[in-house]
Parts: sequence; C-alpha cells; structure tokens
Amino acid sequence: MNQKNQKRSNYSAQNIQVLEGLEAVRKRPAMYIGDIGTRGLHHLVWEVVDNAVDESLAGFCTEVNITVHPDHAITVSDNGRGIPVDIHPKVKKPTLEVVMTVLHAGGKFDKDAYQVSGGLHGVGVSCVNALSGYLKATIHRDGKSYEQTYSKGIPTSQVEEVGNSSQRGTTIYFRPDETIFTTTTYQYDTIVGRLRELAFLNPGLRLQLTDMRTTQEDGSYKQDIFFSEGGLNEFVTFIDSSRDSILPAPITVTGKKNGVIVEVAFTYNTGYSENLVSYVNNINTIEGGTHVGGFRRAITRTLKSYAETSGALEKVKITIVGDDFREGITAVIATKVPEPQFEGQTKTKLGNAEVTGIVDKAVSDALQVYLEEHPKQAKTILSKVIAAAQARHAARKARDMIRSKTTIKTTSLPGKLAPCINTNPEESEIFLTEGQSASGTAKQGRNRHTQAILSLRGKILNVDKTQEYKIYENEELKNIIISLGVTFGTDEDQRAVNMEKLRYHKIIIMTDADVDGKHISTLILTFFFRYMPDLFQQGYVYLAQPPLYLVKKGNEKHYCWNEEEQAQLIAMLEVKPGKGNITIQRYKGLGEMNADQLWNTTLNPETRKLKQVTVESAAEADRLFSMLMGGDVPPRRAFIQNHAQYAELDV
Repeated sequence: MNQKNQKRSNYSAQNIQVLEGLEAVRKRPAMYIGDIGTRGLHHLVWEVVDNAVDESLAGFCTEVNITVHPDHAITVSDNGRGIPVDIHPKVKKPTLEVVMTVLHAGGKFDKDAYQVSGGLHGVGVSCVNALSGYLKATIHRDGKSYEQTYSKGIPTSQVEEVGNSSQRGTTIYFRPDETIFTTTTYQYDTIVGRLRELAFLNPGLRLQLTDMRTTQEDGSYKQDIFFSEGGLNEFVTFIDSSRDSILPAPITVTGKKNGVIVEVAFTYNTGYSENLVSYVNNINTIEGGTHVGGFRRAITRTLKSYAETSGALEKVKITIVGDDFREGITAVIATKVPEPQFEGQTKTKLGNAEVTGIVDKAVSDALQVYLEEHPKQAKTILSKVIAAAQARHAARKARDMIRSKTTIKTTSLPGKLAPCINTNPEESEIFLTEGQSASGTAKQGRNRHTQAILSLRGKILNVDKTQEYKIYENEELKNIIISLGVTFGTDEDQRAVNMEKLRYHKIIIMTDADVDGKHISTLILTFFFRYMPDLFQQGYVYLAQPPLYLVKKGNEKHYCWNEEEQAQLIAMLEVKPGKGNITIQRYKGLGEMNADQLWNTTLNPETRKLKQVTVESAAEADRLFSMLMGGDVPPRRAFIQNHAQYAELDV
C-alpha cells in the first residue's frame, strides 16, 4: 500500500474536525432537512445511507443494509471502517459522541479520510440524531463492538465496549421524533427509488432493503436487493426502458482531470424530450449546474462539427441550435468533485466553473470517436436532429403567439378562466378543473379574492407523444400557459421556462376521484414535469383531495376520503345513540357537490386537504412518466395493478 493509501486507511480521531455545535437543529429542522413532512422524514434515511455510501466511495464498504421496523424506526448498517471511538484530541470526548452530537463534525473535511463524499459536510448524522426520539449507534472496529444511545440528540449512555466482534462497520438504529414530524410513516417505494439510484451510481455496492411491516406469503419480510455491475450504462437503459431507442446501446464516457472524475452515459430515443439526470458525489443535482453545462456544450459542438464536415446540413434551410441536438436524448451525468460548491434554490446546482471544461472535453472526445466508428448511428442521430430543428421552427411561431398573449392585460385571458381579484402571486391560487359542472360549482363556492378557476375540457394532450409545436396549438394547454403567465424560450435555450410573471404560487389540480380524473391529473403533471419543472422545485404544484363519501345519520353528516375512514365512521355511528338510519352517498364527481360542500371539503384553506407534488428523484420521475404516458402497455398495466390500492401517485 503506498503512503497516500496508507494515510487514507488510517481513519482515526485525528481525521475528525469539529466546526460548531448542534443547538439550532431541533428549533429549525426544516433548515437542515427541507421540511418536517414526508420529504424531511425520508431525508433522515438519505443522510445515514449517504454516510455508508461515502465509505464505499472511499473504498472500504461493499454492503449497506436498510431495515424499516414496524414502529417506524430505521436501521442502516454498513461494513465500512466504522466511526472512530477513541478520544478526540480537541474536545476530549469519544469521537463517536462528537460525530453524533456536534454539527459539522465528521471525516468529510479531511481529504485523507474521504477524497470525495456525498454527505452534507458532516451535518447529516448529527441532524438525524437531533431529530430522533431514540438513536443507538453500534460500531464494529479493531475486533471490538461499541455502543452509545441518545435521545433527541443528547447522549443517554457513555460509549461502551459491549464485546468482541469479527465484523467491521457502523450500524445506526433511529426512531424519528414524533413531536417533530407531521408523519412518521415511511414509504417503501420512495426508499426503493433512492437505493436503486445509488446502486447504479456505485457499481459493485450491494444495497438491501427489508420492510418488517410487510410479511409475504412464505412468512418472510418484504425485501429488495439492488446491485449493478454496468453502472450508468444500465441506469440509462433502465430510465429509457419505456421509450424506443434509436441506438443499439448507450454511449459511455469516462474521464478524470485535477481530481474530478467524469462518468456519463447517454442515448437517443424517438421521443421529443431532453432527459438529463445529473449527480455530484451521488447527490442528485436537480437544478443542474456546470457539469450539465459542459455536457450540453460538448453535444452541440461535437455533433455540429461532425454534421458540417459530413455534409449532412447542406440541404437544411433553417438554423440548427443546441436544443435540436438534444431532442430525444436521455443522459446520466455523474461527477465526483473533491470540493463541490453548490448554489441555487435548493442548493443542488453545481457551481464549480472548472468542471464545465472537464466534462466538455471528456464527452467531446468520446462522442467524436463514437461518430467516426459508427457512421450508421451517426446518420440516424443527425436525421433526428434535422427533424427536431424543423419542428422547433414551427414551435417558435406558435410559442411567440402565446407569449404575446401572456403579456397583455387580463382582458385577453382565456374565457374559461375565472381569475381572482388579488394580483399578488404569493396570496393567489388557481384550480385546474375538468368539466363544466365541476367548474361551475367551483366558481360559485370559491373565494373570489384569492382563488381562480380554469375549466379544462376532457383529457389534455399527452405531451410525451407529441412534438413541441403541437403543444402550443392545443387549446387546453395553451389556456394553462396563458392563465399561469409563464413564457418559454431564450436565445440560449428554446425550452427554458420564464416564471417571473407567474400569477399563482399554488397551482391545484382538482379532478374527479375516478379513473378518468386520475388520468387527467397525470396528463397535467406530465406536462408540468416536461415543460415547467421549476414548478415542482419551487413547491407550487398540488393535488386537491375531494372526499369520496358523505355519511349521514339523523342530523349528523361526515365526509370520508377513503374506505377505511368510512368503515371506522360507520362503526362509530352504529354504536352511537340517536335516531335515523345511516346513509352513504358516493361522490362520482365534483359536480355532484353543491357549492357549500365543495368549499367546506376541497376549497377552504382551513378545512381542505391538499397534497403537494414534489420530485425526489428526477430519474425515477422521468422513468415513471414515460412508462405511464408511453406506448408500452405491459409495464403500465403492471404498475396500475400494483398501485391500484393507493389514492394518489407520489412522484
């Protein structure tokens, strides 16, 4: 082992640097984990798992096991080096206790211990500890086992040696603090999505998920194992599984310069979207950044140079721009950056300027070789590029017409829009409703000062099967764009969305609770995801939750949102004294409610239930929308069968 590797493997108390304390986490948890709902709850798991994956990045971990317990507790166990337990030289406490109880204390600041890491700079595990009602850390290292327990971030025991061990690694068992979180129920599919993603990003790492809440027919617990040998190549194939590829296999890129490692895999399909998923040190950079900029620049420059040299553009009479070279592309861009600098609204946009050129060079070199060695595939790609340019030219005319309408006074807004009086976007919300009956009731029951209603007619266009220019010609989609006040297109990016004049900071999709209603809401969500992804990043998209049942007994009436609530209510009313029979009304559509009922159950901010739509994993969301809206029926049927019991779709 050379001197550098020897130094890295000698992971001890000297590698742990203390920056500041932990006081603010419990007071302002959302500052550290995003929110105190479902997203923040799962963020606790990501923090602990990311620490284990960082051990894999450092070359010392091959397995991570995650268990969901019936009491909403989580166990994450790895076979890495194990957190050091010796006394920290600066604070004179066991290093394990320092790591678990002090904010910004960790090995991630010492590049001899970790060259790159995805954990949030030492914040992660201490935040998990602070927000857990109970946490136990078990460490296996140097032939011994050690334990320490905590409650709400405070140690409830000393670091104790509890026996001999032939294992090595760290096991964290934690139970989220119910006084902090609005929910403590973990969603299996959400965890699956992240672990699958990590397996592709870290080929050779085995991740196992066990759900002790669910017992299968053979008596075993529900379990999934994630392991990838092909890495990003398999990742792109998985994401694009519901699309028709025009290449026999993805194009792969690897490169390294100044400590920055570049890995890219991409392919082209018959679709019309650009689907880029990017990561830095395993962190999903949903806002992109310099690594994405380098990739786009390389694709445009290299393909354009090849097209000009080969004479493919001689008969093309319109200008071809960067967007045209990327239509129908699906790519995963993964970089390892020793000192990543993040910026943007959600701190998931890479800002390191030097990464642009490094990614550009790696992608350009690999693509140039591919085009020269695969002339048939090169011709196929260029044919798609030319078709994209022709469609974009048509789209620009239609888009410019819409842009002119969005800048005019409200007198030019769509006739199907009932605008609200308030013009402050932060205080205004718009309901996208389907059908005249529901829209009419909503207009009568709404608060006219802050609530706008846009009536849509039937199922909107499926944008996953449609060229861009047709979107701006579709009446329903055009009404949505004009009503929201957004515009599309800049000189650099024809598809860039401008939300500076967005009129509403709550966009609420309100459809019937039947199959058609779900289909319509999914079509709208697909449109937003493909053309206005910033709406999700800003947290502006919601699903209304109208009740399914009205249960009456005598003068009492209660609304129920699902069958379980209905059964519990009926059981309560049956034993409750009082005259009258129990009657149940099943709402087949929103139009069956009167204005007062719709206001009380679905419109009133004080009593309604809204479900915010967020995108945790861009890759999983892209695959899911493609599967639901694409032409491949079997996977869509299987998904519907597996998820038919759920009322809504979490993206």
